[in-house]
Amino acid sequence: MKRFLLFAICCVSISVSAQDLTGIWRGSFRSAAKNRLMEMLGQEERYKFEVQVDQHDKRFSGVTYSYLTTVFYGKATCQGTVNTKNGKVLLEELKIVEQRMSSGSDICIMTLFLQYSKIGEEEFLEGTYTSIKTRDSTDCGKGTVFLRKVITSDFYKEPFLAEREKKVEKKQPVITPKTDSVVVKKTTPVTKPSTTTTKKPLANTPAVKKPATTKTPNSNTTAKKNTPVTKPPVNKPATTTPAEKNLTTKPVLIDSMKKVDKPVVVPPVVTPKILLTRENELVKTIITNVNEIQIRIYDNGSVDNDTISVYLDKKLVLAKQRLTERALTLKVKLDDQNNYHELVMVAENLGEIPPNTSLMIVDAGKQQYEVRITSTEQKNAVVVFKYKP
Repeated sequence: MKRFLLFAICCVSISVSAQDLTGIWRGSFRSAAKNRLMEMLGQEERYKFEVQVDQHDKRFSGVTYSYLTTVFYGKATCQGTVNTKNGKVLLEELKIVEQRMSSGSDICIMTLFLQYSKIGEEEFLEGTYTSIKTRDSTDCGKGTVFLRKVITSDFYKEPFLAEREKKVEKKQPVITPKTDSVVVKKTTPVTKPSTTTTKKPLANTPAVKKPATTKTPNSNTTAKKNTPVTKPPVNKPATTTPAEKNLTTKPVLIDSMKKVDKPVVVPPVVTPKILLTRENELVKTIITNVNEIQIRIYDNGSVDNDTISVYLDKKLVLAKQRLTERALTLKVKLDDQNNYHELVMVAENLGEIPPNTSLMIVDAGKQQYEVRITSTEQKNAVVVFKYKP
């Protein structure tokens, strides 16, 4: 019974620690009201958003930054709660403590309804928000939010984060020298047996050559006995002229059929080396009945010089393009004959903040899909498009 209770306590502690929000979260939020208008004008209104969190049990406090640049921004205190069972997060901005904005702009306070998720080593918060104006508490708009946990801040780390990092740094160095010394001792004696193994094949090589010499004279004698056989000259005087004429006419008919050569002419699809040497992970499959879809790719969060290449059906369509707040666009056609397309995103570098992250928005008629993509130097991201009328 005691062992069962200890196991249950350990499982609860793991689930709680997996949803520890303490740290820096950075990304963006988009206004739903202005989104369609900005898209028609070829632009998109995306504001940067950073949250620094100090979590204790199921509650947390911290600060938020809403900004287009680090020169014009608004800083507010915040608080919230975390549901460790389902990963739901409620974040409320409390008070504006610092602001640098242009004259005539309204100051708004946001309430965010987020969902925590973890993919590999990456942690995400995404959901929706509502906001009110601080001047008269009227509606200030709503939209979507996406945040990713990062290491650095666009502004500066709050004191509560700096203190926690100092405590972690004091504990870590004690473990590292022990593991390094053990590894060095184990690796050094491995090179000794390699010298003994090289001498053994030298003793075996002459034994292999001896039976090879005994077989060669027997093979030569048999070849000499078969050569004087007089069967081939007997067949030469035989008159088979009518049979030969029939045989000559048949291959002429076969050679004249050009349909046999058509499938051979189709050039094979060569898979690029970068798709063979890295793991290709399927991120999402989109099924649509639209004949043409539009793909837009942005840098997810802050612009940190991420560079990507994009392959569509193993063909390079975007080569070493830098991700920014301005979209990289692609158009893909689908029909009954071309009902399957595979898009692979390759990270050319990891930017200033690893890994390489991007936001893909797919417009398929009246439907719109958002795909968060993470790629590294060992793993490519794959998105599949299927056409079903």
